Amino acid sequence: MVDFPLYLISDRQQLAPGRKLTEVLESALQGGVPAIQLREKDLPADQLYRLAIELRRLTSRYGARLLINERIDLALAVEADGVHLPGHSLPIPVARKLLGSQRLIGVSTHHLDEIDKACQQGADFVTFGPVFATPSKACYGPPQGLAALREACRSNLIPVFALGGIKSEHQAVIRSSGAAGIALISAILTADNPAAATRSFLP
Repeated sequence: MVDFPLYLISDRQQLAPGRKLTEVLESALQGGVPAIQLREKDLPADQLYRLAIELRRLTSRYGARLLINERIDLALAVEADGVHLPGHSLPIPVARKLLGSQRLIGVSTHHLDEIDKACQQGADFVTFGPVFATPSKACYGPPQGLAALREACRSNLIPVFALGGIKSEHQAVIRSSGAAGIALISAILTADNPAAATRSFLP
């Protein structure tokens, strides 16, 4: 069940020099972040596995969900709560067969037809964006904007998490658009106090 309003995505490349990813994520967990996606795509499998093990330990301690980006094998190996599938991943039905019915499957989407497809194929939730301009999502084209987010959320067939360039002051308009929650990276990872930043995004 998707019962979290905030979804933090990891990216150690955005951290200030000298900061350690696990320490920043633990600070966010102390602030109450309920779900984290481990998304360090450039790490080799052995390093990613060790990091996933550490994050599984931390998220379990704080009662938070852990999803692994794309790597179903690692998600199963560390007993994560699910996976997040970007474009060009394994088909959702295949992922579901491997993961079983109890683990979550999130899917990245950038167009309304992708949301419909994810819903029909059995995803538990989607991220949709970028809603606002953000360098990390520039490769997906110009920001979608709030009108597109409202359209994406209109059917309410599947929880939609707004993603891309979101600041704490955007919360009210994001939630009024019908989004189930907010997914983000830099607003928490680059904050001087990730715990306080996290609390500012919780309803």
